[in-house]
Amino acid sequence: MSVLTQAVGALESVVPMGVAGRVATLRGSTLLVRGLPMPVGSVVRVRSSLVGGEGQLGEIVGLADGHAIVMLMGRGDGVRAGDSVEGLQAWASIAAGPAMLGRVIDAMGGPLDGKPPVREHGWAPLDAARVGPMAREPIATPLRTGVRSIDLITPIGRGQRMGIFAGPGVGKSTLLGQITRQTDADVVVVALLGERGREVREFIEDALGEEGLARSVVVCSTADEPPLMRTRAARSACAIAEHFRDHGSSVLLVMDSLTRYAHALRQIGLAAGEPPTSRGYTPGVFANMATMLERAGTVELGDGRVGSITGLYTVLVEGDDFNEPVSDAVRGVLDGHVLLSRELATRGHFPAGDVLGSVSRLATRLMDQDHARARTSVVRLLAAYAKSEDLVRIGAYAKGSSPDVDAAIDLMPQIEGVLQQSVGDSDRFESAREKLLALAGAIESTLGEGA
Repeated sequence: MSVLTQAVGALESVVPMGVAGRVATLRGSTLLVRGLPMPVGSVVRVRSSLVGGEGQLGEIVGLADGHAIVMLMGRGDGVRAGDSVEGLQAWASIAAGPAMLGRVIDAMGGPLDGKPPVREHGWAPLDAARVGPMAREPIATPLRTGVRSIDLITPIGRGQRMGIFAGPGVGKSTLLGQITRQTDADVVVVALLGERGREVREFIEDALGEEGLARSVVVCSTADEPPLMRTRAARSACAIAEHFRDHGSSVLLVMDSLTRYAHALRQIGLAAGEPPTSRGYTPGVFANMATMLERAGTVELGDGRVGSITGLYTVLVEGDDFNEPVSDAVRGVLDGHVLLSRELATRGHFPAGDVLGSVSRLATRLMDQDHARARTSVVRLLAAYAKSEDLVRIGAYAKGSSPDVDAAIDLMPQIEGVLQQSVGDSDRFESAREKLLALAGAIESTLGEGA
């Protein structure tokens, strides 16, 4: 991209004339500003006469009684009535381009890794135009994760949106790191929303690793930042992913977590005056989440090129309740989900994926017939074993009561050997598929002998 093109992109987002209002009221981190005729979503700067300096950034999140409702991107210390609020951007954007790879940035695009800011880049709108349903390409190409239980049982396609539903402490971050290191996507964009400060560096250095970071862009907003920064980090990650998609790349977008994004939206909605509904969530929370999830997908770019964003979104279930409002709302929008079981995690089963509770709505499109038959055989045995597991564990199951349960008991070590995988174990799909087919052959042989 030429310097002139970059300059034009930057100028398009700048307010063409000086627009400024005055602070009327401060409530927490929310300001009521009079005399600021700018649209919702605009970025502004609050200049305090007491503090001085460059001032604080904020965003217009609503309008009420002739006032603009501005939420600060920092604390409200030093702000007082009458301070000037200047309009900066009516069209929010973020830097994007190949130079961003290997970088860790904040929600505004500033560096968090101690390196200098990226100078050679393009610009991507935080809220791009919606892609129509007929402009989306059908999903038919698998995206390999290197995790056997996912690639074999709940396969993911390029452009698919998958959720990872988990309670705290069941290996979610470790699984995400393994996927981002081993995936065959061209580019990985990771949004860390509301994470503890110490966990960010641990995830980047331990879970993602040097090899994974080299082809990744990490956008981070920690738990101590205002809710506006968390939502902006999510939008920035989507914008960067869309930039790479529009250049023909296969992008894996990892968002950890969608629940904290929903919490931030709830805080912003309540501050803007929206009425609370289910468990305090405002109506705009669910509308915004659906819009966010729809930004993933596969798009035809012309000249035979196709770009895709495969979305992987974690959902933190409160109290291990998989029917809480956020989980319930996104499950109907996603193209599938992986459930992580606390019971499996306590047994040392990694990844702790509940095969029977997980689903990929595009699985049949992404598997050949032999793979599909082998998968069905394994799931059938697991389902039969699950019904009688309590009896088996207390020794009350009578052998011969069910051929499927008998076969599951005999073959459970082999089944778990396929579904379990150590953190550092990278298994190519062809090798994993051969293991699944061999397991299916053993199942057929065992059931045949029992007959």
